[in-house]
Amino acid sequence: MGRRPRTQISAKGEAPRAWQRMLSGRRLDLLDPSPLDIEIEDIAHGLARVARWNGQTTGAHAFSVAQHSLVVEELCRKLAPDWDKTRRLMALLHDAPEYVIGDMISPFKAALGLDYRAFEAKLESAIHLRFGLPALTPASVKGVIKRADVICAYFEATQLAGFSEAEAKRYFGAPPRGVALKLTPRPTAQVQETFLKRFRSLIEPA
Repeated sequence: MGRRPRTQISAKGEAPRAWQRMLSGRRLDLLDPSPLDIEIEDIAHGLARVARWNGQTTGAHAFSVAQHSLVVEELCRKLAPDWDKTRRLMALLHDAPEYVIGDMISPFKAALGLDYRAFEAKLESAIHLRFGLPALTPASVKGVIKRADVICAYFEATQLAGFSEAEAKRYFGAPPRGVALKLTPRPTAQVQETFLKRFRSLIEPA
């Protein structure tokens, strides 16, 4: 039988801190996140400051996860025009866990394996519950979001991250005909406010 890993103890005889203090004052337990400790202002603040592509993009500003999320939600509206606000909100928040864990590029996520993905899924469930969404994104919804995510990644790669079109097509596939994006990284504060504004429009009753 394998041994259970022992909790590491600091020099002061205390277990290491497993929570992060947010600017809202909330303390989010990273190992067991509670919906009660999640605030949209913290999410927007964090995502607007997390750079896609590890910051290796052109322009005066980083292309943030918040801006990426806004583009993905807009693409979902085109791919699935019949979606209600609940599904659109899931699209807007599809990368919300990254306000805590950052945006790791896909090859690194694959290298880290299941433990990372399990943690990400647990945090996503807590975020969903906080805002009245299903704990798990339905497969049909997840599929559309993933498609929009990949389309956005293609245009980010070719317009901002230095990929050739042939290289981007190899990794992300060609975007659908008639879908074209012009991406310009925007200032942090502007993206943060736009993200919050879009969230509030989706959380309001129809």
